Amino acid sequence: MKRRNFLSNTTCLSIGALLFGSSQLAVASNKKEKRYQQGRSPWAICLDTATIRTAGDIEKKVDIAIAAGFDAIEPWDRELKEFEDNGGNLKALGKKIRDNGLFVPSMIGLWGCLPEDEEAFQKSLPETRNRLRMASEIGCEFAQAIPNKVGENYDVKFVASCYRRILEIGLKEYNIIPALVFVEMFPLKTLGQAIAVALDADHPNVKVIPDVFHMYISEGGFEGLRQLNGELFAIFQFNDAPKNMKIEDMQDKHRVYPGDGILPLEQILRDLKESGFKRCISLELYNPTYHGQDPLLVAKTGLEKTLQVIERAGV
Repeated sequence: MKRRNFLSNTTCLSIGALLFGSSQLAVASNKKEKRYQQGRSPWAICLDTATIRTAGDIEKKVDIAIAAGFDAIEPWDRELKEFEDNGGNLKALGKKIRDNGLFVPSMIGLWGCLPEDEEAFQKSLPETRNRLRMASEIGCEFAQAIPNKVGENYDVKFVASCYRRILEIGLKEYNIIPALVFVEMFPLKTLGQAIAVALDADHPNVKVIPDVFHMYISEGGFEGLRQLNGELFAIFQFNDAPKNMKIEDMQDKHRVYPGDGILPLEQILRDLKESGFKRCISLELYNPTYHGQDPLLVAKTGLEKTLQVIERAGV
């Protein structure tokens, strides 16, 4: 064999081996991707307790999340406070959740932690710390920083400074990451506005929590998702917007089960997967029709409809 042919053949074999090795590694990587819900989802599915608001105390809601087959549960601060006020132990409740194979990604929420001025910020800190304590004791990774008091003409620089300081308190004192939310009914309305505050906080642990309903009714839209790194998101709130209703008339109480409305949920999930997001999808509904039904049935129905949308998305 001539030297040139030998080198050419050797090079081809080497490249082929490298390509084959790379494809094998890719296959192995895909096989190793953690899946949830018997392989039906690339994300853990969480039950936001607002979905079963009328079910009773937080321990009852935990029991329902376990029975329905969720991977996680997302409680509200008032439920944790009521539980403690009635003699409950949050650390013990957190252990019960973990012992049954669930976890607590987030708590709703740190109300009033991002106010209009420095005096109000300082006054808000004792209650913020208490909420962070409760979130820590039940085992949360995140707590939602709610912008309900920022003011209509909020100063992005000041709100960002408050968020940065809340982050420091959460991390250093409670091992909790406050994550910024946006709500169409509050002055900080869109995903873009929340990201602006988060980025200006200039902190390595900033997190934002998107909610598909508020992305829609705030008219901020969904196209920006594909431009973002999913690591920015603490969790992803999931639901649907009703059919045959004007967007300006929609309120939280009008949310419907995923797949029963008009939102492009399959494409949203494909974009979310492409972003690299690996945390929880959280089912969050406030619909009074569902609140009048059996809570376990609502939880099971919501979980199954969420999984059906995920499967249709092909992620």
